[in-house]
Amino acid sequence: MKKILVVDDEEDFLQMLDKRLTVSGYSVVTANNGKDAIALAKSQHPDIIILDILMPQMDGWWVAEDLKERPSTRNIPLILLTAMLSKEDEEKYHSMFGGHIALAKPIDAEKLLEQIKKLLCDTAAL
Repeated sequence: MKKILVVDDEEDFLQMLDKRLTVSGYSVVTANNGKDAIALAKSQHPDIIILDILMPQMDGWWVAEDLKERPSTRNIPLILLTAMLSKEDEEKYHSMFGGHIALAKPIDAEKLLEQIKKLLCDTAAL
């Protein structure tokens, strides 16, 4: 079973994504802050990390940079969630987010699941 780490400071959102991903057959680990996200990424070795950008204390940019600097976490694919993009701009500004997939909040659950499947297929091919 593939493991997904979901990081967001909004508890309701974490619970909603946890349920949706679990029902879809994934093992889910959650964190509500950047510090815990880094620790869980190192200890749990998730297959994908879904990471909110706008969080207090340590935002998603810092978390992403930290994860990419560590040999044990640098190859974990990231899906960045942000309210800074509109739905229309998701594809257009892909390069702005370091090549990571960026999805606008509020998210479309089906689109998120499609991106997860695509990333899992891409990483399996490596």
